[in-house]
This record gives sequence, C-alpha cells and structure tokens, in this order.
Amino acid sequence: MPAAPPAVPKSALPERRAAEARGRDAEARVAARLQADGWVVLAQRWRSAAGEIDLIAERAGLLAFVEVKARARLVEAAFALGPRQQARLLAAAEAWIAAHPGHGESGIRFDVVLVDAEGRMRRIADALRAEG
Repeated sequence: MPAAPPAVPKSALPERRAAEARGRDAEARVAARLQADGWVVLAQRWRSAAGEIDLIAERAGLLAFVEVKARARLVEAAFALGPRQQARLLAAAEAWIAAHPGHGESGIRFDVVLVDAEGRMRRIADALRAEG
C-alpha cells in the first residue's frame, strides 16, 4: 500500500492557504496582462495526469505554456522552477497538445512569468526547451 502523504501541521495551514491565494492572484494578473497584450487565454490551471499548467495562451498561431512563479522578490521567483517541475510541465504540455490538436501552427514555447510581492512582473519568453 502506498504511503500516505505527510500530514501538514495545523499551524502551517493558514500559511499554505495564503500562499495558494497569492499564487491564484498572480496567475489572474498574468492572464489579464496576456489578454491586454493580444493573447487569447485558452486555459487556466489546466490539469492532466502528467501535471498542471498555470496558463495556456495563443497569439497569431504561437502557443505559449506559461508557468507563473510568485515570490516576495523576483530573484526568489526566478529560482522556483526546479528540474522535476520542468519535466512535469513538459509532460503536461504534451498531453494538452494531444488533446487539443490544431493549436500552435506558428510554434510552441514555454514561458515563465515571475511576480513579486508588489505585483511587478518579468516574463521570460521561451524559458524552457524540450530536449529532443
């Protein structure tokens, strides 16, 4: 029988909920910015067995899978996407593409948007590459 996930101490629950709320707020702000820049947001928090993608957007046939990282400072957010999460993001993107053919006629890329506590954003376009 698989081991149960570790219990989260009750004292950590409010902190975890606050972090979740900050992440959702950051994703909503990034989605609004994408739309203002002419992108069509196709999905938010899309889930598959392989993993979750924060935002999926398309503009002029270019499909972008967007990972949003919100931290107190942009430099902290920049180091928040580890190799394991990158692999899950790539696998989830493959699942999305398989389920939604016809998107990305002009290309596909993986972007990371960093958001700090003051709401400043820095977008790193084409931040991840699938090893082929």
